[in-house]
Amino acid sequence: MARSYTLKKRAEQQADTRRRIVEAAVDLHSTVGPAATTISMIADRAGVQRQTFYAHFPDDRALAMACSGLAFERDPLPALEPLLALAPGAARLEEGLSRLYGWYERNAQLTACVLRDAEHHVLTREIADLRFGPPMSAYRAALAEGLAAHRGPLLDLAMSYHSWRTLTAEAGLTTPQAAALMTRTLAG
Repeated sequence: MARSYTLKKRAEQQADTRRRIVEAAVDLHSTVGPAATTISMIADRAGVQRQTFYAHFPDDRALAMACSGLAFERDPLPALEPLLALAPGAARLEEGLSRLYGWYERNAQLTACVLRDAEHHVLTREIADLRFGPPMSAYRAALAEGLAAHRGPLLDLAMSYHSWRTLTAEAGLTTPQAAALMTRTLAG
């Protein structure tokens, strides 16, 4: 009986150590970015030795998958189902952009670092494409329904994190104002 308790306690400790490592990595990815984050930085922040880190994450891809998984577990991309309940058109566009921009606002620091690093860091680009690609394509398809085909590039611009950031951080709009402006532009 004591043996099973010991194994359970050890498994809990291992899960806690793994969680601390992933949380430390996500925190660093939000500040210095994935490309500049080192194993030593993560181990130091998580309070573990490098060999402990490697016991949990034998390669960079395993860590990147765990980090992106935790980030999306904490705050998933906006659900598509509420949009599909709305008729195609301005109401769906504004609701969709509002939800997407709200997600950008809540995750601005991490998203900025990941998108910046994805431009030059192969693994970050691979993981970003894997995690963002399919849901963003589905989201785009839902928002594009009912739009004229020539408005597609404008929709891509409207859905961009960088557009949201420009409208809010540089132009001084609130997130709802930015969504409303882009909706008027698209639907106009």
